[in-house]
Amino acid sequence: MNEKEPGYKAPDLALVGAEHIARYRETDGEVGYLWNGVPTLLLTTTGRRTGLPRTSALIFGQSGADYIVVASMGGAPAHPEWYRNLEANPRAEIQVRAQRIPVVGRTVSGAERSALWKVMSDRWPNYDVYQTRTARTIPLVVLSP
Repeated sequence: MNEKEPGYKAPDLALVGAEHIARYRETDGEVGYLWNGVPTLLLTTTGRRTGLPRTSALIFGQSGADYIVVASMGGAPAHPEWYRNLEANPRAEIQVRAQRIPVVGRTVSGAERSALWKVMSDRWPNYDVYQTRTARTIPLVVLSP
């Protein structure tokens, strides 16, 4: 699906970034949890160069107790910084509404990736569009409590 096909939904970028994160935190997710009709969480990683906490708002899915996120960055040619930080140090924290949960991240591949990609692209069909925009395989990450 691309921008010209029926069913494509252009994202509302009004609460992306620092403003989205601030409102999510201030309201324990009452504002920001649902973004364009899909649930989001806050992922806080440790900066691989600075050692400082870095937070990103991400669409998520679930598989049992695990949380699933996609390192798409809209199909950009490089991985997002949060993903590179998670590769360097897989221990992180997520906030889902008011709940803060320590997690360990891992990139999935093979059949597991295919199955979870379907879960996530059903939730946010634009992920399929993003994959067509880049030569890199967009990483799919499982965050386990």
